[in-house]
Amino acid sequence: MFVGMDFGTTNSAVAVAGREGGAEVVPFATSGGPSSTLRSVLAFDGAHRDAGGRILPLVGHQAIDAYLHGDGECRFLQSFKSYLTSRSFTGTTIFGANYTLEALVALIVGHLRRTAEDGREPVRRVVAGRPVRFVAEGGEVEDDFATGRLLDAFAKAGINDVAFEFEPIAAAYYYEQSLTEDQTVLVADFGGGTSDFCLVRLGPGRSRLGRPEDAIIGTAGVGIAGDAFDRRIVQHGVSEHFGKGTEYQADGATLPMPGWIFAKLERWHHVSFLNTPRTLRLLHDLHRQVEHPEQIEQLLALIEHNLGYHLYRAVEQAKLDLSRGGEALFRFDHDPVIVERRITRTEFESWIAPELTAIETCVEGLLESTGTAAGKVDRVFLTGGSSLVPAVRAIFARRFGEDKISAGGEFISVATGLAQRAREVFAA
Repeated sequence: MFVGMDFGTTNSAVAVAGREGGAEVVPFATSGGPSSTLRSVLAFDGAHRDAGGRILPLVGHQAIDAYLHGDGECRFLQSFKSYLTSRSFTGTTIFGANYTLEALVALIVGHLRRTAEDGREPVRRVVAGRPVRFVAEGGEVEDDFATGRLLDAFAKAGINDVAFEFEPIAAAYYYEQSLTEDQTVLVADFGGGTSDFCLVRLGPGRSRLGRPEDAIIGTAGVGIAGDAFDRRIVQHGVSEHFGKGTEYQADGATLPMPGWIFAKLERWHHVSFLNTPRTLRLLHDLHRQVEHPEQIEQLLALIEHNLGYHLYRAVEQAKLDLSRGGEALFRFDHDPVIVERRITRTEFESWIAPELTAIETCVEGLLESTGTAAGKVDRVFLTGGSSLVPAVRAIFARRFGEDKISAGGEFISVATGLAQRAREVFAA
């Protein structure tokens, strides 16, 4: 059995392949039925303990259920893949126990491993996905540092033999299953944290090229994807409700609300960082001095009621609705916090214009660096959740023509391709 693991910022997946044929994604059991993906989240719920009284970490769908429906104190963690490049973030303390970042990642990877093993053979080696570039928030490329942390995390999860593959290359293997002729393909994989691209030769003739890497013409990536689009919705469409842009009086001067508060709000997995005594005291002080105290009341309720995940889900739904139609009603209703705002697709596209430009520039750079004319690209394969955003698809339609675009496997293509790659790596 050959295993591919796609540990993602937002969703994860695992697939298995035999010695012959294709690969299949292994489903995860949830309260709503089987799911092809696992949310990359953890919950530490005081109501879930082992015989020794230690809190049991919950993963994925169980974590979300505990967070949404549990009665006890719950610590919810998400998007921690984005911290792999951070040299300052080494871990956290949860209910008095210390967890390194690698240990947190290992909890997700271990769940993927056990899911793949269920009714099958033990998993001790895998091909794992990684972005083309691991880019820190400051723009520094941290490939070696981040992959080193991932190797440590996989080892903690009981997997010591790990080969990494670029996620767009894995998606290329998935796309190749449908080919009956050779093609030069641009694969664009849009995850939660990164957008990755590769030019690759695919089809029946690929085996004649020698080593698998000989089929790769070039790769590129940018640290911008679905999470950045979510941030723009919060920044432009939601933050005003919570006091962004308002002013307060201090020592006879009129001052703007602190920007760092809303920078946290715009990164939904940072909202919990605002729930500190110091920040709450500051907000209570500002509440007495601002033009619109009701906005600060709403912000305090959002923080104190731990509604960051709910806010994210509402943002995600609005983004999905904007991909389907010309406008969406953003509605967030979790008493006592109620936000309602109509957003047009034109507005949304203007908000994400910097990200769209960065994506387009990255693709153009890949064509230029490889000396590949757009007309020499036979097909463009789009995958990953943000490939469903019409403005993203339009980038490639303008450059290559709508008739050259294919799409599919938005949430499973990488895992499936990684399993196929695992067969090539480990079959010998």
